[in-house]
Amino acid sequence: MRILANDGIDKIAADELAARGFEIDRGHYAKEELKAKIKDFDVLIVRSATKVDQEIIDAAAQGDLRLIVRAGVGIDNIDAAYAQMRGIEVRNTPNASSDSVAELVLGHMFSLARFISIANVTMRDGKWNKKEYEGVELAGKTLGIIGFGRIGRSLAEKASALGMDVMFHDICVKNDEKFEYAEFDALIKNADFISVHTPFTGEALIGEAQFRKMKEGVFIINAARGNVIDEKALVDALNTDRVRGAGIDVFEKEPAVNLELVRHPKACVTPHIGAATREAQMRIGRETAETVLDFFDNIIDKAM
Repeated sequence: MRILANDGIDKIAADELAARGFEIDRGHYAKEELKAKIKDFDVLIVRSATKVDQEIIDAAAQGDLRLIVRAGVGIDNIDAAYAQMRGIEVRNTPNASSDSVAELVLGHMFSLARFISIANVTMRDGKWNKKEYEGVELAGKTLGIIGFGRIGRSLAEKASALGMDVMFHDICVKNDEKFEYAEFDALIKNADFISVHTPFTGEALIGEAQFRKMKEGVFIINAARGNVIDEKALVDALNTDRVRGAGIDVFEKEPAVNLELVRHPKACVTPHIGAATREAQMRIGRETAETVLDFFDNIIDKAM
């Protein structure tokens, strides 16, 4: 069996798969070359860099490809429905990076609340803006979490331990023993901090109309997908003080090209590093290997 890890793979996972007889190609191929090569592989492993669209899936369907694994949480860079229609299974690794993303969100929240990011910049410029950086405490504030999957729940647990009041909105989860469910409009009207943890479904979840409903001075954090928040509307909200600060790890276009947002003094920005911890990468690799092995073990079991 041949595996193409087009966006790389953890060494331990690669070694485990190789020990089970898989041949692994860790080269990265751009779209046209990938279309030519993909038919020679049984498994395609991608992260967020490779977009698996219908053209690539059509090319894969001409050969031996049976499984696409997204080494990460979301699968919005894969046309999963079309792959399934062409007989190719799609899997992801939903458990591995929950804590790492939740911790990054908290990092952004602390940075915005206490001016850590901008103070670091101004001090390097020789400025001592002590009187300008009167922050707020997280304890006692209301955190609204939009999307209550594994990452959202991990964030809720951590924020609650810091003394924050947590409410959540999710299209599937309506009841929770520990945290309060809120309708979408109620959440964005009442939260002091809002963190988004949803996939991109084709249009922005938060735009100009939603910003107008929020508390003046709200903090926004996005470590999900760039397109779920309208960047132009966000910049306008920062400029008018509707949003006091924005922590952004994901962007409409990556690498980020919206320099007005990236350089905004009220923005704390990071280059899509939510899952970029040693621990998370090891877990992602381990879960990826387990996913591949379980898939083919099931095929063997059904054939016996």
